[in-house]
Amino acid sequence: MTDEDAMALALEEARAAAERGETPVGAVILDPRTGEVIAKAGNGPIAAHDPTAHAEIAAMRAAAAKLENYRLTDLTLVVTLEPCAMCAGAISHARIGRVVWGADDPKGGAVVHGPKFFAQPTCHWRPETTGGVMAQESADLLRGFFRARRKAKT
Repeated sequence: MTDEDAMALALEEARAAAERGETPVGAVILDPRTGEVIAKAGNGPIAAHDPTAHAEIAAMRAAAAKLENYRLTDLTLVVTLEPCAMCAGAISHARIGRVVWGADDPKGGAVVHGPKFFAQPTCHWRPETTGGVMAQESADLLRGFFRARRKAKT
């Protein structure tokens, strides 16, 4: 499965999150050796009443439960938005092998922006990272979602 194929699946999850009124971020975890999708999820903090229910966290929880292992070594996490510091920390603890994201997040991202989590000396596990995969589609989805919310408030 190509990064673009996986990102297309993550974008489906992001669109589903938007339909539920959640910020449109989606994530997919796959086994790069087989192309098997292990787990997928969209953002869910509002519905779950859980500030940690980001798409990445939900996908990692589902993958860990499915594999019956909290270590997700050698798996690939594909997410539509650059992970935040909380998600980057969880990615490191899960030992994800590779992280692929769509849109950069200059305000809240923690991989190439903000704390640059994986570059910190205190980071115990550093995945391979690839940003900008289908970035325009990911960014457009987010912009459209927030534009519609601002219009609804006026």
